[in-house]
Amino acid sequence: KWYMLIFLYSAGASNTFSPTATSKYLKHFYDLKDEPTGRGKRSDSTFSSSVKDMQIFFGLNVTGSLDSQTLDVMKTPRCGVPDVHDYSLTQSTRWNKNQITYNIGRYTSRLPRSTVDSLIESAFNAWSAVSGLKFVRAHRNNADIMMEFVTYAHGDLYPFDGQRGTLAHAFGPGPGIGGDTHFDDNEQWTAGPKGKNTLVVAAHEIGHALGLRHSRNPDSLMYPNYRASRPGNLLSLEDIANINALYRPVQLPIYLNPWLFPRLMQDRCAPDMSFDAVSTVGDTLAYVLLQDTFMFCFLIRYLWIKHNAQPDIKEGPISNFMPKIETSIDAAYRIPRKNTQHHFIESMFWTVKGSTVRGKPRPLSHFGFPVWVQELDAAVHIVKTGRTLFFVHDIYWSYNENKRVMEYGYPKYIYEDFPGLNTTETINAALHKEGKI
Repeated sequence: KWYMLIFLYSAGASNTFSPTATSKYLKHFYDLKDEPTGRGKRSDSTFSSSVKDMQIFFGLNVTGSLDSQTLDVMKTPRCGVPDVHDYSLTQSTRWNKNQITYNIGRYTSRLPRSTVDSLIESAFNAWSAVSGLKFVRAHRNNADIMMEFVTYAHGDLYPFDGQRGTLAHAFGPGPGIGGDTHFDDNEQWTAGPKGKNTLVVAAHEIGHALGLRHSRNPDSLMYPNYRASRPGNLLSLEDIANINALYRPVQLPIYLNPWLFPRLMQDRCAPDMSFDAVSTVGDTLAYVLLQDTFMFCFLIRYLWIKHNAQPDIKEGPISNFMPKIETSIDAAYRIPRKNTQHHFIESMFWTVKGSTVRGKPRPLSHFGFPVWVQELDAAVHIVKTGRTLFFVHDIYWSYNENKRVMEYGYPKYIYEDFPGLNTTETINAALHKEGKI
C-alpha cells in the first residue's frame, strides 16, 4: 500500500527511506512540490518543510524528520481531501441555498441498500439538526450531492488506493462535480465499530460537500484521520459553530436579519457574549473627530466602536464604516506607526487605513504561514516589541513587523508562553491594552 515504508540500513550512515510512500502522502495532503525538470534529488529542505507542516497540523513534535510518531500518523486510514486545501478551489465555498438535494448512485455490496440509505440519511440529519440546512433525497442523477461507492480510478483524477489508505473524499459546493462524495468500496463498510463505520465517514465527507475544511482538533468530526468511536454526539461544538458560521443568513443586511438582530442587540450583555475580533484605530474617521483611539469590536458582520474617553458607542454593519468589507472578520490588529489595520477574512486579509480599504485582499501566505493555515483565530500587535502574535487553535506565531518575517522557533504551543490560559477552547480575539494582552 502507498503508506507502507521501506527503510534501508547501512553501516556508518543515517537511515534512508524510499521516497515513494511519504512523497505521495506529502504531495497529496501537504502540497509538496515536484523539483524542477533537470534536478535530480529532491531538496531536503523542501521535503523537511512539508514534514514540519504535517507535524504542526497533527500536533506532533516538529522535527522535520520522519520519526516513528509521524510515520504512525501517515499510516492511519483517513479522508482523501488534502489538509492544506480541498477539492473546491475552483468552486464556491458554500451552497447559495438552504435546501440541498442528494442521491445515492452505486451502492456497496457489503451492506444492504436499506442500511446504506438509513446511515446516509442519519449523516445528513446530524448536520441539519444543528443548522438551518434541509436535505432532500432526490432520485435523479443531477442532485446537488451525488454519492457512490467506487474503487481505484473512477473518473475524477483522484483514484482510490485499496483497503485502509484513503477511505473517501468529497468535492466542495458548486456545479457539476461540486458536492459529489465518493467512498472506496474496497473498504469493509459497516454499520458499527468494526470495519469502517459508514455513518462516521459519510458525515465527515458531507461536511466537505457543504464547504468545511479539515480541523486540527481530534474531537472534531472534520479531523482528517479516521476514528471509529466518537465521544458523545457525532458533531463537536467546533463543527456546529463552523457550519453555522458558513451558512449564516446572507440575503438581508445584518440590521434587517430577524435571527441575528435580537442576538446582537437584545442579548449583547449576556454572559456568553463573545467577539470575533478586537482592534484599535487612531485615525480620523469621516463620522467623528478622534482625539485619541477607538476600540473596534467585531461580531459576524457587525461592528461596535468605543472611544477610550467617551461613553457613547457607535454600532452597525461593518460595511457602514468600511465599504468593501461585507463579511465577518476572523481577526484584526493595528500597526500604530503605519496607522493601518489588517483585517483577516478566512485565508485572505485586507489593509485598512482609517475607514478606507486599501487595494485588494492578499493571502495569508504573505506573512509566511504554512499552506495549511487557512484561517486565523486572533491577532494582536505589541507596539513595544514591534511583534504581532497570530493565534491558530492551540499554537501561535510571532511576526516581526519591521523585518516582515516570522520569528525563528515558531509556531509554539500557546500554553508554553501563556501558562494558566485554557487552550482547550479556541481563542476568539486578542487586544494589547495598558501593557497587557
